[in-house]
Amino acid sequence: MKTDKLFYRIFLWQPELIAELVPGIPTDCQFDYSAPVVKEQEQRIDGLFTPVGDDPDLPLVFVEAQMQADKGFYGRFFQEVFMYLRQYEVSRPWRGLLIFSSRGQGFGVETPYRLLLDNLVERLYLEDLIPRSDLSPNLALLRLLVLPESETPESARNLLNVEASEEVFQRRLDLVESIMASKFPELSLEEIREMLDITQVRLEDTRFYRDVLQKGRQEGRQEGREEAQTEMLLRLLTRRCGELSDMQRQQVISLNSGQRDELAEALLDFRGMEDLVRWLQTDEN
Repeated sequence: MKTDKLFYRIFLWQPELIAELVPGIPTDCQFDYSAPVVKEQEQRIDGLFTPVGDDPDLPLVFVEAQMQADKGFYGRFFQEVFMYLRQYEVSRPWRGLLIFSSRGQGFGVETPYRLLLDNLVERLYLEDLIPRSDLSPNLALLRLLVLPESETPESARNLLNVEASEEVFQRRLDLVESIMASKFPELSLEEIREMLDITQVRLEDTRFYRDVLQKGRQEGRQEGREEAQTEMLLRLLTRRCGELSDMQRQQVISLNSGQRDELAEALLDFRGMEDLVRWLQTDEN
């Protein structure tokens, strides 16, 4: 699986997940989520949550997802963190969130980093989520990544049946489909939707659509969701590339849903305004 980009999308569209995984983060706290490059050695941090607002006590949260064994992982992670703190002259506290598939992966010696790991870093082992039945929808989404393939479709269907607003449901459906596509790459989107029992008729017959959706308001609500995603994307582009011109902002606003997803993934590799200009020119062609 292309887990880096998959986790990037999960956190990008469900930023409230960070409050569930890192103790002390208020549930209503707003963050910008990005994947910055540490310039000295061109090392990229998987994800960085930067608090929105003026509260100096809210921490930066550095996120790394590692699904394979790597005996140099801890040393590299803390090197990236401290290089970032120095490079950007950070004055606020920081925390770390490490997401692993299992406890037995092997990430090297912990002893030199023990104080940091015990006091500033949360470690989530996805295998610990498998037997649990008390998971929030966000954690149940992460569990899909490590469930056996035979159990994944039913768990995904159960997750999609959890009552939610239209906006949350649509984001969840998009992420579930992405996870299913990564676990079953041989299946088409239509086959995945059949596995999930997701068809247009089926959706309109669900309790969610019966009780929450009103056909006359569906288009307006969809526009509201897209506006929120576009605004988040514009903030991330400004942080990575610098201030956008009015024309560039309009170009981003005019993108369709699929193009916004492509730009959000391409943003991982942007190093400045030139990359954005190039991407927008390519997209026009």
